[in-house]
Amino acid sequence: MKRFWKEVAVIDDDGGWGIALDGRPVRTPQRASLAAPSAALAEAIAAEWRAVGETIDPGAMPMTGLANAAIDLAAPDVAAFAAPVAAYAESDLFCYRDARDAALQAEQVAAWNPLLAWAEGRYGIEFALTQGVLPVDQPAATIAALRDAVFAQDPWRITALTPLVTIGGSLVAGLALLENAFDADALWQAVSLDELYQERRWGADSEAQKARAGNQRAWDNAARFLALIERT
Repeated sequence: MKRFWKEVAVIDDDGGWGIALDGRPVRTPQRASLAAPSAALAEAIAAEWRAVGETIDPGAMPMTGLANAAIDLAAPDVAAFAAPVAAYAESDLFCYRDARDAALQAEQVAAWNPLLAWAEGRYGIEFALTQGVLPVDQPAATIAALRDAVFAQDPWRITALTPLVTIGGSLVAGLALLENAFDADALWQAVSLDELYQERRWGADSEAQKARAGNQRAWDNAARFLALIERT
């Protein structure tokens, strides 16, 4: 689609903050009003529309895309949208340690144990750890508490949480960022630890680096989206 507007403005939209192009409200792909829950997020979305050149590039508008997902996909049935994320309570990355490499094990302990300890204290739970990739059963109470934490989120926060968890493989990391318990960059390093370790040991692979860079952009965008929701 070619750019057809000149002016972009943030407008009042039924108690939220909408976006208008030449005075006309922007709508989502499902024709709902594109209204953000915070002025900061609305301003970020408006900035993306102002930056459009001759044609729209959805890949250059991550805040708009996440907002569309929150409104069109998450809001109609939050529980159904959240279910795949909640399922990570059963298989969190941080519970699976390397079975052979002592140096990697030590890095996993240093990076991951503080995150698990935070979750245990925050939710009153315990984790079962294992070495290798064979599944380990988590206590039923742990799964229930983490699932409850996911299902308690509103459509906007569950939309931000979804890429954080699916990219990183860790529900604990996603919840830690959601609750502002750890820095987004530190959490990215934690979920990327195994890959970064192997790269240091065996050398870089250009395709793997490209894929990780794409994942990091998506991670950073989700973290920014979450931060903007919380700002007034």
